[in-house]
Amino acid sequence: MDFNGRDIISIRDFSKEEIEFILEKALLVKKKKYENALEGKVLASLFFEPSTRTRLSFESAMLSLGGRVFGFADQLTSSISKGETLNDTIKIVMGYSDVIVMRHPLEGSARAASECSTVPVINAGDGANQHPTQTLLDMFTIKEKFGKFDGLKIGMVGDLKYGRTVHSLSMALTNYDVKQYFISPKLLKMPEYLKDYLKEKNINFSECEKLEDYAGELDILYVTRIQKERFGDLEEYQKVAGCYKISPDTLKIFKKDIKIMHPLPRVDEINYELDATPNALYFEQAHNGIPVRQALLGLVTGAIK
Repeated sequence: MDFNGRDIISIRDFSKEEIEFILEKALLVKKKKYENALEGKVLASLFFEPSTRTRLSFESAMLSLGGRVFGFADQLTSSISKGETLNDTIKIVMGYSDVIVMRHPLEGSARAASECSTVPVINAGDGANQHPTQTLLDMFTIKEKFGKFDGLKIGMVGDLKYGRTVHSLSMALTNYDVKQYFISPKLLKMPEYLKDYLKEKNINFSECEKLEDYAGELDILYVTRIQKERFGDLEEYQKVAGCYKISPDTLKIFKKDIKIMHPLPRVDEINYELDATPNALYFEQAHNGIPVRQALLGLVTGAIK
């Protein structure tokens, strides 16, 4: 498969075969099969919204394969603060780089950037819409741990309305025989458009508000933070803040070997005592961002085939 020059904007743009191909390449990267593959390549890292794991893992991925990185982590340090349009920013930056990775608060911004860029654009999160590279590292982690997707029962809990990570993951899992469980307050239910998409794909999913309703069935619990920054009304946020908290005591209602995932950062939804349990998968999940993003950077620049 040829990914050279291809944008990574939405997980919906990729077939099951293409997803599997990326995961296979990421595994080879993790086994050190492509050392210095990105030598001579330059990554433009444009983060108009705060990020720790995604930005740093992209930069680490590029540097550790011999590439170079420049960019900004705050739009106030860019010409956007002077009134420059996103379109003009991209047209300038594409002349300085071989690939652009961008996070932006507006939904659809990554697609807009890709339409005016002559170098590949990788979406590192556009508002509450999509986060495809997070989804690919989530899937890499699941496959590495379980060796499969088919037959798994995966629960997603917390902010399912604004959570771009669960939106992308839910869509990607439609390629497999996975039962999805959506656990959230009424205010933060999975968007209707996404549930309609699952119905069109004949995907089996269930919704509830209480963790215990499906606890005994789950193989994986994917926990998300209630995102205060996505709420326009503080009172609405306060109604749902802290509504789900996973602790070692909570684990008693789940299957003994359940795995807990989280895209991070966390606030109070996962107790720190859970970190030392064999159920915690979230730090391993975060670290898997390196080989997955190395594979993607290599593929879209033509350095990995």
